[in-house]
Amino acid sequence: MNSSKISADIMNASLAQVVILLLLGVFYLPVVFFAVQRREEGQGGAIWLAVLYALIAMSINFAEALWRERGDASLFQGLQTYVSFTLAVILTIALQIFLKRERWWAWILFSGIWGLGLALILTNALNLPDVIWTNDELVLYRSRLGPVWVILGWIILAIAMILDLSNAQRHSRQPLLRGRLGFWWLPLVFTLLGDILLFSGLLIAAQPMRLVVAASAAYVISTHYVPDVKAIARRVVIHVASISANVGIYIGGFLVLQALFGETERYNPLLAGAAVALFVAAIFTPVTNLISRAITTWMKGDQYDASLTIHQYSESISNILDMDRLSSIAVNIMLEAMQIERGFLFLVDGERQPDGRKTYKVRFARTPEERERVAVELDEDGVVASYFIRDQKPLLQYDLDLHTAFRAASNPERAWFDDLRCEVYIPIFAKKQWIGMLAFGSKLSGNRYTREDLAVLSAHANQTAVALENARLVDNLMRLNNELRQARRTLEKNNQELQRIDQAKSDFISIASHELRTPLTVIKGYTEMLMEDPKLEKGLQTMMKGIHDGTIRLHEVMDSMFDIAQLDARSLIPHLQPVDLAQLIREVCVENSKTIREREQYINVKLPALPLIKADSHLLRKIFHHLIRNAIKFTPNNGWINITGKHIPAIVNLPNGGVEIVVSDTGVGVDPNLRETIFTKFYQPGDLGKHSTSKSRFKGGGAGLGLALSKGIVEAHGGRIWVESPGYDEVNFPGSQFHIILPLAALEQRELQKTGEPVNYENGKSAAPAINK
Repeated sequence: MNSSKISADIMNASLAQVVILLLLGVFYLPVVFFAVQRREEGQGGAIWLAVLYALIAMSINFAEALWRERGDASLFQGLQTYVSFTLAVILTIALQIFLKRERWWAWILFSGIWGLGLALILTNALNLPDVIWTNDELVLYRSRLGPVWVILGWIILAIAMILDLSNAQRHSRQPLLRGRLGFWWLPLVFTLLGDILLFSGLLIAAQPMRLVVAASAAYVISTHYVPDVKAIARRVVIHVASISANVGIYIGGFLVLQALFGETERYNPLLAGAAVALFVAAIFTPVTNLISRAITTWMKGDQYDASLTIHQYSESISNILDMDRLSSIAVNIMLEAMQIERGFLFLVDGERQPDGRKTYKVRFARTPEERERVAVELDEDGVVASYFIRDQKPLLQYDLDLHTAFRAASNPERAWFDDLRCEVYIPIFAKKQWIGMLAFGSKLSGNRYTREDLAVLSAHANQTAVALENARLVDNLMRLNNELRQARRTLEKNNQELQRIDQAKSDFISIASHELRTPLTVIKGYTEMLMEDPKLEKGLQTMMKGIHDGTIRLHEVMDSMFDIAQLDARSLIPHLQPVDLAQLIREVCVENSKTIREREQYINVKLPALPLIKADSHLLRKIFHHLIRNAIKFTPNNGWINITGKHIPAIVNLPNGGVEIVVSDTGVGVDPNLRETIFTKFYQPGDLGKHSTSKSRFKGGGAGLGLALSKGIVEAHGGRIWVESPGYDEVNFPGSQFHIILPLAALEQRELQKTGEPVNYENGKSAAPAINK
């Protein structure tokens, strides 16, 4: 009967173990569902490794329960050892991925090598003897070498996890990350306890430990914001201490009253208790506050008055317009109030790029305490800038490093924020525009930033917005003034340099024109003498004519340079005398008639009887010589040139009236942007590398002095010259019109205005176009 009772007890115990294993296996399912549901918040592959850990542990639980139901559990004694090693490998790799170790794959290699060693041992591929080692007291059999090998690998993994987690927690400068790493000790400690029990043969006792490991690992990997254990512990201690103190005061007060008045006839314990209770109620709040402050100080908690801090800050920055002072006060007040080690104020400038996208340039606002840092540009569509603009909430460095929402942040942005060594960034908005940012480092206490802290910092940023906007306006004005001063100094310097260069050019022209005129005159004279010699051979006469023509051309250039030099020196004095402008223009046209015929062009001069003007006929001849020659050169073959004129009655700018001459052509025209430039010295249209000198060839080059000289001569006579043209076009030839206005001189008393004869002159191809004659 006793044996049957023992057998029944064993069966009941075995059944209980089966039920426990099945229940534990079922409890893994919520862990798996929890991890899969929150996989987006987890650390990439680490969450899937936690799921794999739970699935393997659950499968082993179910398998062991079914096997125990058959009555044979010895098989799982050795199998659980191998499973422990496998789960330890999974947990180690999950920790490595969570810590963002780049060489996490090395542990996969380690497990592969260790597994290969186990396979060699189990298959006895090395032909090991049955007894591996003995010292007459202890014996290591080959059959036990496999579990020993696995346990040795497990020990290596456990030591590696402990060292890696300790180093990560010690070197982390973010309290939130340190707190989250602290939760990793839970799966690690329970792994050690559970596997030690398992290696000791207590399989059932080890299974709940493994469930705790799976649940805690899934929780810490998939939960971004874990509870603050230090804050919870501090509140619990404060609560317990407050209750204990008040209960102690109540009991002590009651005992004192009992000792003093207990022997009297009128002593009533109920009234005494009520009196002590009233006393405790009266001092409850002060005592609780005193205990709270004492314990908070002892446990290194944070203590500051948020409303007082904000009020003090608001009063301090109300009238500050200096950016440096605002930056210093905005940061230092919070550093002192919240005991923060470092802080910065940044200015944010929105800039629209040429491709249409908007970027925000975050630049450092100078403070005496910190050096200026390099600015960073945040793209409007980037995760960091879009978070600030969309949510307008503080951003933690912890979130930037680990939260899945910021995985797409670019490496330069991450590097810039990481280099600041700050923990929290608070955007500053004014009129819905992002204008600044506050950045604060770690607290001196080492505590994390709570929701209350972030609310205070956000209120602090809101208080900063108006002052920062005003300071930015002043700062921008000062910077703009400095830039304008610098630009003015640069412009003055450039103007002085240009004046120096222009003067040097004028000096060169003056010297060259003076020095070359004499030898050119000599060459011209001797060539003319040789050309008139009848004894000179015909071939030499041709050569002399070429030399003479070149000398004449060079002499014309020197004359122009000499006139330009006189204009620059303001020493060109026109010799005024009555000039019949119409006849002078006709003579110039006759001089160019040969060139017009060579180019197959047509010229028409239609000038009415114009008043005689007092001018230098020699200089005026040069003007129209250059204008007509330019019209010929920049008008294609078969084009035409038209010269008209009219008398201008007295107006404001011409008190005595004047004469206007218009030289029109059907040439390539003038670019509207170059209407003033073409009248400058040495201006050459087109590519100077393709420049070629010619008097008549289409678009042939020259010295670039003709129009500059014409402008100078006209202005020396008190007149004005300008050009009108639709534009430059070498295909459609829009043409151009050069206008010259020359003033009439004041008449002496009773002097009559003399007029010249009208001129109607035509030359060129016989098939002339229809022109308004």
